[in-house]
Amino acid sequence: MRVSIITGSGAGIGAAVARRLAGPGQGLMLHGQGADAAGRARLEAVVETCIKAGSEVAFHCTDLSTAGAASELVAAARTRFGRIDVLVHAAGFADRRSFRDLPREGLDRSLAVMPAAFHELARAALPDLLQSAAARVVAISSFVAHRFVPGGTFPASAAAKAALEALVKCLAIELAATGGTANVVVPGYTRKDAGRLGSLDPAAWQKAAAANPQQRLAEPDDIAAAVSFLLSQEAGHVTGAVLPVDGGLTLM
Repeated sequence: MRVSIITGSGAGIGAAVARRLAGPGQGLMLHGQGADAAGRARLEAVVETCIKAGSEVAFHCTDLSTAGAASELVAAARTRFGRIDVLVHAAGFADRRSFRDLPREGLDRSLAVMPAAFHELARAALPDLLQSAAARVVAISSFVAHRFVPGGTFPASAAAKAALEALVKCLAIELAATGGTANVVVPGYTRKDAGRLGSLDPAAWQKAAAANPQQRLAEPDDIAAAVSFLLSQEAGHVTGAVLPVDGGLTLM
């Protein structure tokens, strides 16, 4: 059995990755913040889908901005499955506040949920990853760390995602000797689940779609497909890569 931890798997890209990986021979530890009943219900629905696909599934709700929470997630996965082979860090959020309007605590939270939680998660899982026959790590970054235009900057999110990418490249070096890989997928504007808008209103989402060279938003499964490839045996010689899956958005 291949055992995977997927953060942020209650919705969006994380949920799409969980559904992609689900199947016989897959042990999945699905994480969601579970801050309210609706969030927990979304995560439990993904769990049920993955069980029906043939996976062994557990879930864990915690706020990854809290020090120690990511280590607890790894410990829960070990208790349930015995070891860890795969990490997918999809947890995150967009903060669109401008440089001028961004308070210190806003920047701190973005850094805590994205790069700091990833570091804690990967560091806690590293003994297992170094012993795995095919360790795989994928972190979900964002175009905001690569594209800076007037009226379209995300300072907190951009800083957090840039730091996340640097950590993944460092981890790739440490995993390379045992054949493990660590890579980054960089989505563009990606469609949210029904009823969820994220940091943009409906008009802004339409504008974002129109600005893309392909004239559409990414679907969560577009991103999950790239993640699935990077987790596969076929991608065993791909490590430290930063892969845009954005319809050409960062070309502009």
